[in-house]
Amino acid sequence: MVNCKKIWTLCCLILIICGVSIATCLLYNKNDSTVDPLEDSSQFVTLTDIVPDAILEIRYFGTYNFVGARIDGYEAPVALMTSRAADSLRAVSDDLLALGYRLKIYDAYRPQCGVDHFVRWAEDIPDTIMKSYFYSDLDKSVLFDQEYIMAKSGHTRGSTVDLTLFDMKTEKEVDMGGTFDWFGPESHPDFCGNPETGEYTGDNSSSPQGRSITAEQFAHRMLLRRVMLAHGFKPLDTEWWHFTLADEPFPDTYFTFPVRQLKKS
Repeated sequence: MVNCKKIWTLCCLILIICGVSIATCLLYNKNDSTVDPLEDSSQFVTLTDIVPDAILEIRYFGTYNFVGARIDGYEAPVALMTSRAADSLRAVSDDLLALGYRLKIYDAYRPQCGVDHFVRWAEDIPDTIMKSYFYSDLDKSVLFDQEYIMAKSGHTRGSTVDLTLFDMKTEKEVDMGGTFDWFGPESHPDFCGNPETGEYTGDNSSSPQGRSITAEQFAHRMLLRRVMLAHGFKPLDTEWWHFTLADEPFPDTYFTFPVRQLKKS
């Protein structure tokens, strides 16, 4: 005689097991399909966790920048970088500490929405509130043509940093002969000298207003450059403060997650 009660119990158990399996599968697939690689910050670190001696002045979190406003995507005054780039920057910091300097960071990882903010600002030609501070020699309409503003930035790949030196003896930022984010030839590493040899020439012919920097200011730029290159960073030929890790782990990925304190795993 068939035991209906046992059969009913067995069928219920089978249905429960199948239901759990299906639910688990659906949840896994949902999570897997909604993970956006551009939003994945798992290979990034908060820079000061790796380089605790770094001084932060995150310009795009505040209003003292060429836009004159906080930039989209900057939710906290922190610097983020890929783990590989941060480890290399730690080696830079250690070398400079031995010489009496610390690193001062202006910007590191920059989300794509921040770059998009720059583009919108550059297209708004009448907005020149910060012109006298950052691009007084230029008409704003040329910023795209001269590539001061572009739709993509190496910063968004996570292994680029904008920085300068801080002198521990004087307790002041080192005089580099020009401000961060100045749009002009005066910001070029070869302004008034040869960055390949480190020779100061004083040649300021590229400056539209005849500006110049001293041999000492050029030497400061070269000190930063030498130490950065010694630890795997490559320079940019238009900005003395800008360096990218040569073997960056994400050379073709432009991330979108915001700048904020990362959760520690």
